[in-house]
Amino acid sequence: MVQWEDFAKGNATRLLERYRDRVCSFNDDIQGTAAVATGALLAAINVTGVPMHEQRIAILGGGSAGCGIAHLLMTAMIDAGLAPEDAARRFYLIDKDGLLVDGMPDIAPFQRPFLQPRVAIEHWNSGNPNRISLLDVIYNAKPTALIGVSAQTGAFNESVVRAMAKHNKRPIIFPLSNPSSCAEAKPADIERWSDGRAIIGAGSPFPPIKRNGQPFSVDQSNNSYIFPGVGLGAIATHARRITDKMFMAAAKALAEMSPARANPELNLLPRVTKLREVAIAVAIAVGQQAHAEGLTSGVAAGGNEDAVRAKMWTPRYLPYRRAGTKG
Repeated sequence: MVQWEDFAKGNATRLLERYRDRVCSFNDDIQGTAAVATGALLAAINVTGVPMHEQRIAILGGGSAGCGIAHLLMTAMIDAGLAPEDAARRFYLIDKDGLLVDGMPDIAPFQRPFLQPRVAIEHWNSGNPNRISLLDVIYNAKPTALIGVSAQTGAFNESVVRAMAKHNKRPIIFPLSNPSSCAEAKPADIERWSDGRAIIGAGSPFPPIKRNGQPFSVDQSNNSYIFPGVGLGAIATHARRITDKMFMAAAKALAEMSPARANPELNLLPRVTKLREVAIAVAIAVGQQAHAEGLTSGVAAGGNEDAVRAKMWTPRYLPYRRAGTKG
């Protein structure tokens, strides 16, 4: 049974760690957000040409969602050949007290892997050495990607976006906080401030922006690309647990469906009208990973896709007629 104090403390990460190995469950805010952000960034590599092992990632928002994103992206870097300690140093998490560095008080366990060593920033130019701001991070660390999960409206202001564009030919900027009123920046502003060079992913729906004089739909990097397929894959294969590797499989499946793979001028993610097809692809990948980890029962590995499609709900509408009429 879930304890009330877990809810009262609002510690989603602690809840996840307590129950993930007891029941087949996942936390969409932590793991779903991480998977869609990872999938979108893997897709963005097709546009920027900067490989995963060379990415430097600043994340505004050092809570459970921000650290969840960092953990999955760090796994992708390790898969790309980096040592774990080298991969961890490529993340810059900025919270209410600025950049997270070692020696800071009140650091949560899930934040510790991403603390920057003080020796690594001692020669940085900053306005306040005791509180390293987002802008300080951009000018000194020169991140290739900027992700926002802070719910701080307008945190990615003109100075921040222009600084990202100064250091990157194609800066990756994902203001993922939702609803749209809490987004770190509006996509139209990012487009204008970056002179049309930013690769943008938002967490909420926004109107199309103008790119090269034509309307261009903004990628909605929302958890809805991930959680239906993860749940379907787990149910179809009778998975006993849902692991981080299954979420990595989901992220890679989403990246494989990126229109930008064929044409870098297109979107990172499929249109939301394609979510059904995305859910099937994600579910198949998740089921295959569950089989690989020995977490399934009753479904042979070769029957994974059939099992997924058999469990997929299909809406069927019955014919109807006006009451009181014949026929």
